[in-house]
Amino acid sequence: MKDLMPYELVERSIIKKYRKELWNPFVYANKKYELINDGDKVAVCISGGKDSMVMAKLVQEFKKHGPVDFDVEYIVMDPGYNERNRQKIIDNAQFLHIPIQIFETDIFNVANMMTKSPCYICARMRRGNLYSKAQELGCNKIALGHHFNDVIETTVMAMFYGGQIQGMLPKLKSTNFLGMELIRPLYCVHEEDIISWKNYNHLEFIQCACRFTEKRDESQDGIGESKRQEIKQLIKELKKTNPNIEKSIFNSIHCVQLDTLPGYKTKGVEYSFLDNYNK
Repeated sequence: MKDLMPYELVERSIIKKYRKELWNPFVYANKKYELINDGDKVAVCISGGKDSMVMAKLVQEFKKHGPVDFDVEYIVMDPGYNERNRQKIIDNAQFLHIPIQIFETDIFNVANMMTKSPCYICARMRRGNLYSKAQELGCNKIALGHHFNDVIETTVMAMFYGGQIQGMLPKLKSTNFLGMELIRPLYCVHEEDIISWKNYNHLEFIQCACRFTEKRDESQDGIGESKRQEIKQLIKELKKTNPNIEKSIFNSIHCVQLDTLPGYKTKGVEYSFLDNYNK
């Protein structure tokens, strides 16, 4: 048997050692939510972090070994990375044999000039630029690296700080780019398993390169001013006494009992339980 190249060892670890943790939940999510279908052309959006990089490798393996006939592009949007982070993304892509296409924007500069909701503005601009580039390349879908933990943290954050019960869909249609969809192939993949895979293969990826989150990293407590990090820490503590809490939160957004809620909203319209109470 021939010696495998480093990138081939990484690929084997996805299919063999981390089959249960990475490959199986990736394939399961794709089948359950119908994410990648025959004839699709998917733009895999790579930020340079661990999540988008493992997503890229999973999509590569799915194209090679999966039952779906589709095409794929691997795109990297540079929102204003420093030279060190940009080079790290390029080096990792070369090492992992991911054929990336990089395009530049000035999103960081624009967002940093905003005094109100800079993170919201940054996220909106990022997504718009990704859709635009993907459409330019003839793609009908963009794939983002949100994983299982992002899903449940978003749900808890919406309750604690948004005053609403809100989830994160595994896919959604774009309202501004006709015929385009956003998909989340890591929807059922746990962050701890991504970290374990990364460490097993001795891989180093960039952290969040946003200038605002640098303050959080400087706080040395892993939380700082980030509400998401606060919720992440809370779930971690609750998991000590309830090991199934993550699964329970995830299952709850798949089993919403509308008949027990005093109010709900759909397609922007609010409804009350009183609407049908006396019928």
